[in-house]
Amino acid sequence: MQMKKLTTLACAAAFAMLSGAASAQISGNTVKIGVLTDMSGTYSDLAGAGAVLATQMAIEDFIAEAKPAFKVEMVSADHQNKADIASNKAREWFEREGVDTATELVTTSTALAVMKIAKEMNRVALMSGPASTPITNEQCNDVTVHYTYDTYALANGTAKAVTQQGGNTWFFLTADYAFGQALEKDSSAVVTANGGKVLGSVRHPFPASDFSSFLLQAQASGAKIIGLANAGADTTNAIKQAAEFGVTPKQSLAGLLMFISDVHSLGLQATQGMYLTTGFYWDLDDQTRAWSKRFFEKQKRMPTMVQAGQYSSVLHYLRAVQATGTDEAGKVMAQMKATPIKDFFGKNGRIREDGRMVHDMYLAQVKTPAESKYPWDYYHIRQTIPAEEAFQPLAQSKCPLVKK
Repeated sequence: MQMKKLTTLACAAAFAMLSGAASAQISGNTVKIGVLTDMSGTYSDLAGAGAVLATQMAIEDFIAEAKPAFKVEMVSADHQNKADIASNKAREWFEREGVDTATELVTTSTALAVMKIAKEMNRVALMSGPASTPITNEQCNDVTVHYTYDTYALANGTAKAVTQQGGNTWFFLTADYAFGQALEKDSSAVVTANGGKVLGSVRHPFPASDFSSFLLQAQASGAKIIGLANAGADTTNAIKQAAEFGVTPKQSLAGLLMFISDVHSLGLQATQGMYLTTGFYWDLDDQTRAWSKRFFEKQKRMPTMVQAGQYSSVLHYLRAVQATGTDEAGKVMAQMKATPIKDFFGKNGRIREDGRMVHDMYLAQVKTPAESKYPWDYYHIRQTIPAEEAFQPLAQSKCPLVKK
């Protein structure tokens, strides 16, 4: 009996030591998540405060689910869509404030800047808002996850569908920075691969408010389709001004990156019939509706795919920290890549070796006003694009992490 008691005590002591060691591997016994996003500019509606809320929801749900022994905290900042502000804030967070992961990072230029700092400081970068394929191609690294969508997936959905339905001549109106250039490049490749022709393009400053001269060039091209290789307020302003200058309905617009917030802002009368590609729609199924209604209660808007992807990426990260008992970037990334993603957002989701999170995408068409039966009832889902088809194949990857 005495021997059994001593053995039990020894086991308990060993367990306590192991638990303490695991806990000690989480620096300061606190996991700190930084949300670095556009809080006041062109992309604030599609990311911004909604991304901060989605992060807080993920933290609260994780704590309720896992009851972790460590604390979870969040900080947030406005990067103003400027790479220097983003990189300086990320460095300050990592060096001085104990932030473990920089998240969201809408705008490609800010994302590319921060992922370099994250690699240097051995921290994780979770990217929900930026779109450019170089993030997981030429400029990939082993601490970055590109989560929600990218320009390849957008082109593979919208540009392909519009071209196949007769929109076979294109002119691109492109935001003049890495994202817009990547979206134009990927979309042009899809157009030509499907028998279409690109008649030209024009690049506008980012952000822009006056699109008159650019739209006149697009009009003069005679192209059936004007591809909007921009996003956020740039897209909504271009659509409004195209109607004002009589460009539409003579020529059709293709919003290559449209969000539900854009459709809501413009209204169904202005956007009806447009095709778009999305990684998430709030009214897709019971799971998406349940989470989105929780989000709506606090934000008074339905979530965009960036905001839904932000929730999913943060929750996946926290579960990996819990599973490994550490916040060390390499071990957490290995766990995230080894674990399938099955939630309301990540249908058939997994993180590849290049850091690309692949999951099902959706080709949507905006409803007419008569077809919409209740608030935010905006989309017909015309096609589910399976995860393995939606994103660039690894065989085409330029990421040095990918074994050929």
